[in-house]
Amino acid sequence: MRILIVWSLLFCVTALKAADPKYPVSAIPEILKKDADVVKRMEEISFQIISTGETILHKKYALTILNENGDEYAGISEYYDKLITITSMEGTLYDASGKVLKRTKNKDISDLSAVNGNNLIDDSRMKSHHFYYREYPYTVEYEVEQKFSNTLFFPNWYPQEDEKYAVEQSSYTIICPADYSIRFRAFNYKGEPEVTMEKGKKKMRWNITSVPAIKLPFASPSWKEMTTVVYFAPSEFEIQGYKGNMSSWKDFGKFQASLNAGRDVLPANISETVNRLTAGVSDTREKIRILYNFLQKNTRYISIQLGIGGWQPFPATDVATKGYGDCKGLTNYMYSLLKAAGIKSNYTLVYAGSNKDVLIEDFPSNRFNHVILCVPLAKDSVWLECTSQTLPAGYMSDFTGNRKALMITEEGGVVVRTPQYGIKENTEIRAIKAKLDEDGNLNMSVKASYGGTEQDDVSSLINALSKEKVQKVLQKELELSTYDIQSFKYEETKEVLPKVDEQLEILVSKYATISGKRLFIMPNILNRGGVVLNDQKDRAFDYVYDNPFRQEDTYEIDLPEGYELESAPSEINLKSKFGTYTSSVKLVGHKITYKRVREHFAGRYAAKEGVALAEFFESVYRSDRSKMVFVKKTSNP
Repeated sequence: MRILIVWSLLFCVTALKAADPKYPVSAIPEILKKDADVVKRMEEISFQIISTGETILHKKYALTILNENGDEYAGISEYYDKLITITSMEGTLYDASGKVLKRTKNKDISDLSAVNGNNLIDDSRMKSHHFYYREYPYTVEYEVEQKFSNTLFFPNWYPQEDEKYAVEQSSYTIICPADYSIRFRAFNYKGEPEVTMEKGKKKMRWNITSVPAIKLPFASPSWKEMTTVVYFAPSEFEIQGYKGNMSSWKDFGKFQASLNAGRDVLPANISETVNRLTAGVSDTREKIRILYNFLQKNTRYISIQLGIGGWQPFPATDVATKGYGDCKGLTNYMYSLLKAAGIKSNYTLVYAGSNKDVLIEDFPSNRFNHVILCVPLAKDSVWLECTSQTLPAGYMSDFTGNRKALMITEEGGVVVRTPQYGIKENTEIRAIKAKLDEDGNLNMSVKASYGGTEQDDVSSLINALSKEKVQKVLQKELELSTYDIQSFKYEETKEVLPKVDEQLEILVSKYATISGKRLFIMPNILNRGGVVLNDQKDRAFDYVYDNPFRQEDTYEIDLPEGYELESAPSEINLKSKFGTYTSSVKLVGHKITYKRVREHFAGRYAAKEGVALAEFFESVYRSDRSKMVFVKKTSNP
């Protein structure tokens, strides 16, 4: 009887513990709720290296969603293909008190193709799940395990994944053979990882707790400068039978060269075409331009993510025959065309996109998502974006320009920098002639010219969309209340430094405000910049600008008769390390002439300079929006 009672008591205690709430929101420290949409309650990541050709990744984490802005984090999506297997995926939903509301079942997990419109050849699939719960706050817990049949890609650790994202606890553990060389680079992590040995295996563990949410600041530096990030990379690695070494960029470049070897053979008819197109052309740059134009006219971009094909280019013969390829295949094809013409070029790996601070020169790792081509000449180099059918030869847009890249040479990989365009190249010049009627409506003719990276968005717009869709975009994007785009025209100049000329005819309803006998008008119609920043005294991070530009605006506005000037903005002349700005307005008869020049400098500025920086940008903001006031003349009796 006594034993029965003891067992009964133990059962009751166990049952009570099982019923204890898990992840109650009340247990979250208030400091972690501040400015947060989501709080990571716990995260345990385990990455086990079995051999140079096999790894296992296990993740378990819980996120408390505080409001609707955090709903995007309540789901899970994991990709898999021939190199990745998802062995398990589970999820649990909890209410605010920590009570279990729902657990995932196999039928709840979607298994979809990960192929999109640009992915013609792709074996990627995706398993995903979302609870779609809307009673805030709530908590989701997920656990997933994946097996990788390669060691080319090591998962990095981003405990704080985004702004307005707090972390209560997160850890990352690597388990590997005792003699396996793990390389890592930690940012904003205090101390060293905890290292232990267990059954002949080496364990390295990183752990952080109590990380408040960050509001992404104005002109912020890279994410790794603001929060904890740890990058990992192998030394020896293997992928589908291909072995390589990543201890140096030189060695990693040799691996890429081995993947490319023998894939530069052209079909006989294409070799003949190369000879015909370049016959009699002595200038190397002109040969490059001719062959690049041939590439653009005869191929199109698709994504190919098929096993090693996600890393290895398709043979030039295949691209020539099929007329399509991904960035790797098209770049290799262009390399082959140039080789047939006797021109040497270099396949170059790069991380494309808005994040330019990715490649770490003294930490070789596989952090690339794109391939471009570099053609070295005697005095400089010609860079080619081989996936574009519209860019001119030699121009790198903001998508790939101004960043470090890995050029593949005969000796291996070499870190280089792609072209950077300065304030003289990135220009926006605008001239407007406008006429204001008695009701405050404004008819204006706009002539603008965009150069360098300032033309990137305009060029993409007119090349990607139909004329009807371009008009719809123009009808929405201008900083005007009610207006009608009556006509528009664009003309591109495709040189090494491209330019787009723009002509617009616009009718703006009630642009000027008429109140009684007064008329109020903002002479800067289309180009209002600057920003009003909150108190910058407590700023913790540097200010970073990496895209300089120069803007010149001239406006001529004819006023209706019968008004005289009551007040006008003073002439402004600002000079600072952040940029320069001038604006002036004159009235001659019934014509307003407004001129504005703004230069925006690239640079990195210490957080302590925030007050001066804020003053400069606020001055630009206020000047760009200043108004002129006119008074209706009274008739003499």
